[in-house]
Amino acid sequence: MNKKYHLFDVYGIELEYMLVHQSDLKIAPIVDTLLTKKKGKLTSDIVNGKIAWSNELVAHVVELKTNGPTKDLNGLASLFHENIKEINAILKPLQTKLLPTAAHPFMNPKTDTELWKHSYSEVYELYNRIFNCKNHGWSNVQSVHINLPFFDDKEFEKLHAAIRIVLPLIPGLSASSPVLEGKLTGFKDTRLEYYKTNQKEIPEMAGLVIPERVFTKLDYFATIFEPIKKAIKPFDTHNILDHHFLNSRGAIARFDRNAIEIRLVDIQECPKADIAICALIIETLKLLVNKKLALLTAQKRWVKEDLFVILDDAIKNGENTIISNLDYLNLFDIEDETTIQNVWKHIYDLAKPQIHKSHHNTIETILNEGTLATRIEKVLTDDFTEEHIIKVYADLAECLQNNNLFLK
Repeated sequence: MNKKYHLFDVYGIELEYMLVHQSDLKIAPIVDTLLTKKKGKLTSDIVNGKIAWSNELVAHVVELKTNGPTKDLNGLASLFHENIKEINAILKPLQTKLLPTAAHPFMNPKTDTELWKHSYSEVYELYNRIFNCKNHGWSNVQSVHINLPFFDDKEFEKLHAAIRIVLPLIPGLSASSPVLEGKLTGFKDTRLEYYKTNQKEIPEMAGLVIPERVFTKLDYFATIFEPIKKAIKPFDTHNILDHHFLNSRGAIARFDRNAIEIRLVDIQECPKADIAICALIIETLKLLVNKKLALLTAQKRWVKEDLFVILDDAIKNGENTIISNLDYLNLFDIEDETTIQNVWKHIYDLAKPQIHKSHHNTIETILNEGTLATRIEKVLTDDFTEEHIIKVYADLAECLQNNNLFLK
């Protein structure tokens, strides 16, 4: 976002998917082949009209993103879906396909991980040396990133304050990673459980996931970027890492493009679900920014530790998390202890008139039937044979191909 935009003028959305073999759903590290087949030569980025494709850290994950900022959030579900169908058509002769959800259900990261070996690979090699990327927190994580612009410090203050307040609620809407290594993990959002500690070697990078109370660019550099730069220096002897990318909090300020990127959203079973969730999160942020809910001073008061308590619970229990912090609930005009599911239902009632009708059914299904994690758990019941897991996740791959919600 090199051109500067005002709050909510435009959006940038990024979706990540795994490549797997059609027959057994095992990891297929051939994103380079996919990009080569599309472009005619190996490249790490392809512009395909309004959507761009690119590689990620590992060789089995492809990212689809809006090609620059877009004003049209509501048209994105079908745009992304068209690209998914095109990718699956390219992958079909290779006996592979795209798989949704935020974590592969039986990948062994120690043996199945291949890092991207081409452009930018020296950065990935360095990450691997520091953190060992052959683990779930690095090689088995697919998410949705929501990029929202701000024009100046004043707008940054409002947007960052609102985002910090909403972050703890996100797993209660989007958790989609309840299974790892063929077992239920006990966490609805296992991706985020790993996200909390995948950079424990340099704790300055992710902090407490919830960003610190910083509301100006100057403060952000002093409080977040400088400690990261200092901590990484002994490892990054050739100065190849950028502090914008090293910052791994659940929302990161991108002053290089005047945007904040929200990173806590698990990828769903299809773009229709992803974009509906993005629409609800964005409208929730608008309610806070426009003072339809708590005032800015009340939002800014919250320290990361208190917000993290709620987030941590939500990572485990998703929509069933009980929020008993009445001060937090008061930010949303809720007076009594309740579940995250009910908080989202309350917010949705307030935001619904502003949300495009095309998203209503999807959001209501998620709010009533539960997160994708919950729906996956229900279908798996107690049968964790590889055969049954393959069947359930093959159904999820069908949902992605057809842009349908996963319901049984």
